Amino acid sequence: MAWEIDAAHSQATFAVKHMMISTVKGHFNVLSGSLHIDEQNPANSWVEAQVEAASIDTRDATRDGHLRSPDFFDAEKYPAITFKSTKVEHVEGDEYKVTGDLTIRNVTKPVVLKAEYTGQSKDPWGNTRAGLTATGKIDRTEFGMTFNTALETGGVMVSNDVKVEIDLEAVNKG
Repeated sequence: MAWEIDAAHSQATFAVKHMMISTVKGHFNVLSGSLHIDEQNPANSWVEAQVEAASIDTRDATRDGHLRSPDFFDAEKYPAITFKSTKVEHVEGDEYKVTGDLTIRNVTKPVVLKAEYTGQSKDPWGNTRAGLTATGKIDRTEFGMTFNTALETGGVMVSNDVKVEIDLEAVNKG
């Protein structure tokens, strides 16, 4: 079945350590994509999604501006961050492993996401909706985001590891 991501009920979020002591979280305000869900044979399932890099939101306009700059996402030159699955594997119950290609700053790397399929439901207008959550971790430096500052007390300003969480609600398109 073909599905379209409902951006109003979905989110792509991230968390990164700041100064080695606290966690800064953010999300992207503009996301889109489509899925094919084959409940009988999950290996036939796939997802393609993208976020607009310039839509980053960490609740701090100055930080968001820096994240859009060439030091990080270089959103003007590379406006989209994309994910295209290459393999979907059923683990057990509602748990899946989704392997795919993540492209940031025109650099594509394979990533593995742990996914939970949360099922389907009819909305009040007769549309069938499906939900899933996927989590994973990436190393931002592998995508060319190497900006950092060494701290006087040791460590760095921004960790290389970035935790990613995607919560999707999709509408059946037939």
